[in-house]
Amino acid sequence: MVTPVSFNSHRAMEFLKEKRFKQTIRQVKVENEEEITYETATTAMRRAAHFFSALQGSDGHWPAENAGSLFLLPPLVMCLDITGHLETVFPEEYSKEMLRFIYCHQDGGWGLHVEAHSNMHCTLLNYICMRILGEGPDGGQDNACSRGRKWILDHGGAVSIPTWGKAWLSLYLAYLIGQDANQCPQTFGFFPLFFLYNQDKEFKKGIRLTFKFNNSDSTSQSKMWCYFRLVYMPMSYLNGKRFVAPITPLILQLREELHTQPYNEIGKKYAIFEDLYFPHLLIQDLVWDSIDIFTEPFLTRWPFNKLRKKALEITMKHIHYEDENSRYIDIACVEKDPYGDYFKKHLARLPDYIWIGEDGIKMQTSGSQLWDTSLGLEALLACKLTDEIGPTLMKGHDYLNKSQVRDNPPGDFRSMYRHICKGLGHSRIRIKDGKFLIALQKVLLSPFISNATRKKLNPNGCMMPSTFCFPYSKNGGISAWEPAGTSKWLELLNPSELFEDVFSEQQYVECTASAINALVLFKKLHPGHRKQEIENFIRMYSTFKKYKDQMVHGNWGIWFTYATWFALRGLAAAGKTYQNCLAVRKAANFLLKLQLDDGGWGESYISCLAKKFTPLEGNRCNLVQTAWTLMGRIHSGLRPNTVMIEDKFNNGG
Repeated sequence: MVTPVSFNSHRAMEFLKEKRFKQTIRQVKVENEEEITYETATTAMRRAAHFFSALQGSDGHWPAENAGSLFLLPPLVMCLDITGHLETVFPEEYSKEMLRFIYCHQDGGWGLHVEAHSNMHCTLLNYICMRILGEGPDGGQDNACSRGRKWILDHGGAVSIPTWGKAWLSLYLAYLIGQDANQCPQTFGFFPLFFLYNQDKEFKKGIRLTFKFNNSDSTSQSKMWCYFRLVYMPMSYLNGKRFVAPITPLILQLREELHTQPYNEIGKKYAIFEDLYFPHLLIQDLVWDSIDIFTEPFLTRWPFNKLRKKALEITMKHIHYEDENSRYIDIACVEKDPYGDYFKKHLARLPDYIWIGEDGIKMQTSGSQLWDTSLGLEALLACKLTDEIGPTLMKGHDYLNKSQVRDNPPGDFRSMYRHICKGLGHSRIRIKDGKFLIALQKVLLSPFISNATRKKLNPNGCMMPSTFCFPYSKNGGISAWEPAGTSKWLELLNPSELFEDVFSEQQYVECTASAINALVLFKKLHPGHRKQEIENFIRMYSTFKKYKDQMVHGNWGIWFTYATWFALRGLAAAGKTYQNCLAVRKAANFLLKLQLDDGGWGESYISCLAKKFTPLEGNRCNLVQTAWTLMGRIHSGLRPNTVMIEDKFNNGG
C-alpha cells in the first residue's frame, strides 16, 4: 500500500535531498540594530521562494500534514478488526508505527488532539486500539496500557464516555444496547424518519412522518450540515440494524478491564467534565428519553417496524449515493458486507487517509492539499519572480486545474440534499466544494499562464462567478460546504457533547475574504463578464457580521490572528483601508495591541475553546502568526514595524 508522507521539518529536508536541491542564493544575516535594506529583504525573499519551490510535489501541490486529531485512527482500527481486514490492510510494521503515534501523545490519557488535555473519549478509544494492535493489559511503551487504563478507571470507567464514544462501544463491545437513552443508539434508527427524511420523495408516497416546528422544514436533512448528516447516517443504519461486532476473547477482556463495576450491572451515566464541551441541555435529554420510551417499543413490532425498515432503506440509498459521488472516500461510510464490492472500494481509498510522520502512522481528517497549494502559489506570485520560478507556477496551475470540480453531482442531486458545485474546488471529496482559494489563484495565475502559453484564457474557463454568487447567506458571509440556512435553535439538540455547531453550516471569514479577492481580480481581468452580479456580491461583504471589538474568529487557523488577517485582506480587496473604514482601523489596532516585547505575535489554540484571545504560554511569539499579522497590517494600509529576514534552516526555510 502506497502511503503519503507528512511534511514536517525532518521530512522536508529528506525531500530536498531526494530532489538534490542546492541553495545558490547567499544567506542573509542581520545584526542587532542593523538597518534592513531593500536589497537585503529582496535577497531573503528570493532565497525563501526558491526553497519553497523545491518543496513542491511532482504533481504540482505542496505535501502537508493535517492529522492532529487523536480520535480518528482508533475507529478505523476497530472497523478493520470487526470486518477481518486489519492484518491485510495494516501489516505488522504498520501496526508498530500506529502504536508509536499513540505512545508519542500520551499524558496518562489522550486528548482530542495532540495539544489537548486528556479526555475519556480519546483515552478509551486509544486504549482499545492498542489492545487490538496486540498490546497486553500491561503492555505498551512506558506501561502505556496500564497508565491509560488507570486514567479511565480513575475517571469513572467506560460508562463516562460521551455520546459518540458510547455509539462505538455499542458496536464493538455490545455495550449498553437498549439501556442508555442518553447515548442515542436506539433512537438513531428512528432518527432519519423524524429529522432527516421528511422531504424524501419516495417516503412522501407512503406514510409521511414529519417533525416540523412553525410549519417550517428547518429540521429537514436539506438544512442540516453535511458532516452531521454523513456521520449520523451510518450510525443510524448500524444501530437501527442492531449491529454488534462478533464477541471475541479480546472483547470479553475489555469488558472486564474498562469498568468499575461488573459488566452486567452497568447503568446509565453521563459524560465527565473533561469531555463536555457542549453539554446536553435538559430539553435534549427529555427529547431523547421520550423518543426512546414512547417510540422504541412500537418500532420493533409489526406493523410499525415497517417504518424503521423504510427509514433504513432510505438511509442506505443516501449512503450509496455519497459513496459513488465521493469515489468511496466519504466523510463517513457503512457497508454490511465486508467482502462486497462497495467495501473493497472503500479499502482501496484508505491510503488517502493514512499519513506517516516522525511520530508514527496517523489518520488524517480532510486533506488540505488544495488549500495549501493555493496559499503557496499566492505567496510565490507576490514575490514577482515569475522569470525564476516559472515552472513551479505552471505545475501549480496545472494542479489547480485538475482539482477543480467540472460538473455538478450526478443524477437528481437535489433530492440527495446536495448543491451545485461546478467550478469550485475541493480538498479531497466533492462535498467540500467551498474552498474558494482555487478560483483566486486561477485568476492570479491567468495573466502569467497567458503570457507563458501565448493563449488568452476564456473567462468562462474559471467557471466560478455563477457558483460564487449562490452560497452567501443573508448577512453576506460565505459557507464552506453548502449554503447556510439552519435555524440556530437546532443546536439545542446537538447530541455530540464533544463539539459545537454540528447541526448547521456556518459562514466563514476565510471563505468570504477569498471569494471577494477572487471576484475583484476577475472583474479587473474581465470587466464586462457578469458585472452587476459580481458587484452586488462584493457589496454584500460589508454586511458580514462582526464580532466584539472587531475580533473575528477563524476555522482553519488559530484563531483571532488568523481570521483578522483574512478579514483585512478581503476588506482591502473591496477598497477598504485604515483611512476610510472603521472596521479596518479597529482590526489593525487589535493586532497592534497583541504585539509582544520581542516584536512578534503568538496565540494559543485555547482561544478557540475560550472564545477570547489567549497568548501562547510564556508569552512566546510564533513565526507563522507573526507573518499573518504583518500581512494583515499591510492589507490595512499600515507599514509593518517588524520584518523577518534570517532563515531558520540556513537554506531559505
